[in-house]
Amino acid sequence: MENLRAADRPAVAVAAVARRLVSRSRVREVLRGSWLGHPLHPLMVTVPIGAWVCASVLDVRAGNEDAARRLTGIGLAAAPPTVLLGLADYDRLNRRQQRVGVVHAIANTSALACFAASYAARRRDAHTTGKLLSLLGLSAMGVGGALGGHLSYAQGAGVFRWQRPAEDGNVHLLEA
Repeated sequence: MENLRAADRPAVAVAAVARRLVSRSRVREVLRGSWLGHPLHPLMVTVPIGAWVCASVLDVRAGNEDAARRLTGIGLAAAPPTVLLGLADYDRLNRRQQRVGVVHAIANTSALACFAASYAARRRDAHTTGKLLSLLGLSAMGVGGALGGHLSYAQGAGVFRWQRPAEDGNVHLLEA
């Protein structure tokens, strides 16, 4: 994915949007997690992922439709701050990381759309449709999650960004 040059134009556009949304440096550093010493986006993704996976687990057995709908809604409510935290990190990525990041965002936006449609179907008591849309959302979320993992673990996005090696060989946090 990091060699996909077709992703360059969308990657540049997303970076520009990210810069505009979090243009004030202090706000950006807070959203990026400098006060905590590591990115916030990977922490926040656990909320929509957890809610949507739990909703799908509840879908297996009839009678849990209301709880599954509520969990789907919780995941939808957690998605905007999760996206914002990801955008706060995005424009600091290098080009190869941005290529993966834009496809990660596309996959997760697809998942979000599926879960939003699932929630709407569930509100109309179309539970079978809601369950199917959740399964599609889980599939897209799995692709997005795998790409997010690739960004973090294979490409090292955000790793040691507030740290510097000292003369004594130890790593010390930089001031935000």
